[in-house]
Amino acid sequence: MKPLYRFIKFIPTALLMCCLPSWATGDGHENRAGAVDGITDTKENGVTGDGVVPLSLAECLRVGFEENFNIRIERNEAKITDNNAKRTNAGYYPSVDIGASYSGSVNHLKQENNAAYNGYHNGTLNVGPSVSWTVFDGFSVRTTYERLRELQTLGHLSLRATIEEFIADFTAQYYSYIRQYRRLQNLRYAVSLSLDRVRMVEAQYEVGTQSRLDLQQANVDLNTDRSQLMQQYETMHNMRTLLNQLLAYPDVDRQVVAADSLILFDDSLDPIVLEEEMQWNNTYLEMARTGEDISRLDLKLAQSGRYPNIRFTTGYGYTHNMYGSNGPSNYRWQRNLGLNYGVTVGFNIFDGHNQRRRERNARLELDNSRLSYERTELALKKDFSDSWMAYRNNISLISLEQANLETAREYYEIAMERYRLGQLSGIELREAQNSLLAAEERLVQAEYDTKISEITLLYLSGGLTAYLE
Repeated sequence: MKPLYRFIKFIPTALLMCCLPSWATGDGHENRAGAVDGITDTKENGVTGDGVVPLSLAECLRVGFEENFNIRIERNEAKITDNNAKRTNAGYYPSVDIGASYSGSVNHLKQENNAAYNGYHNGTLNVGPSVSWTVFDGFSVRTTYERLRELQTLGHLSLRATIEEFIADFTAQYYSYIRQYRRLQNLRYAVSLSLDRVRMVEAQYEVGTQSRLDLQQANVDLNTDRSQLMQQYETMHNMRTLLNQLLAYPDVDRQVVAADSLILFDDSLDPIVLEEEMQWNNTYLEMARTGEDISRLDLKLAQSGRYPNIRFTTGYGYTHNMYGSNGPSNYRWQRNLGLNYGVTVGFNIFDGHNQRRRERNARLELDNSRLSYERTELALKKDFSDSWMAYRNNISLISLEQANLETAREYYEIAMERYRLGQLSGIELREAQNSLLAAEERLVQAEYDTKISEITLLYLSGGLTAYLE
């Protein structure tokens, strides 16, 4: 089973809203909680401007179903299993062939009476259909057909697993982008605050109430915030190109705008219901059960070697023999038209104990399949328990971080007022600013972690289709 639901790989496939605002050092207060698509900046910020239609998560997922390469490949693989799951492929029906051949010879013949025939030519032409049918082969024909049907089921389960992986990865990274965008807003706000501080220190420096050291420190902090903001723009650009790669867009720089701007989650999930659904709807458990059924059929195929096999053959042939005029034959040609048939019965008496070896190996494979199912089931229970703990813990953490954010905002407002009055140093103001920004990021991170836990729980219980609504 693939450990996708742990979301440790997190390939950057989030829906990039790509509304990257200017990192200009002013106007950092506006639209801090507005919709992502509410900002229309210049091309250098990664936005084309007008004409880009916001897309919801469900709309992007529907595009991915049609265009994602992994899903398209897996869909073709499922069609191959559909084509193979036919009675004709299992040997239920006879095979019918038709063949034709011509052979000739040039001979030199000398008989006892000294009669000699030099270079006389004979030819034979054969034409006719033939039918071959395995009437009984130790029940292997029926077992082979059942195995093909199970492989068909496994192929469609593999397709479903690929689709679920796509939904889980894409949804996780979709909300990861929202988290990163809100971090971008915070960094813009940090640049705005640092710029206000620089202007304030410059004014105080000119009147002699602040030292040059304070002015230099303010500029250093401003440049630090600008550097972090520029790096954040690069991160968001990379997310956009990787998103377009996941959706199989040839133009990886194609602009896509998301309709969402907040990380919303469902806080009413029921662990009893989810765990019960996991037992019946989890794709990997179903694949493990199907694998066990296939191993059971493999054992039956191995045991079919102990039975006799009966094969029926028939054909209808036309033979035309041609004899040279200078040969010993009294006639020039001969024709034969008729039906031939036969029944072949075979039974393996001894094959070097290979039959016994095949059966032992098949039983071991069946035992491994059962163990694999139990291992998968136990791993899912463990992951479900961990995810549920993280889900409830993160919901509680959100309340705590919301309170911390309110405290940090009040603390910063007091610190800024004292700084204006000259009662607080620049370093202490910077600490208050960092505390405010850190509190905002912790809150966003807690919301994101809660969403990831929700995605994981729905992934484990087979309920990811909820994101299509």
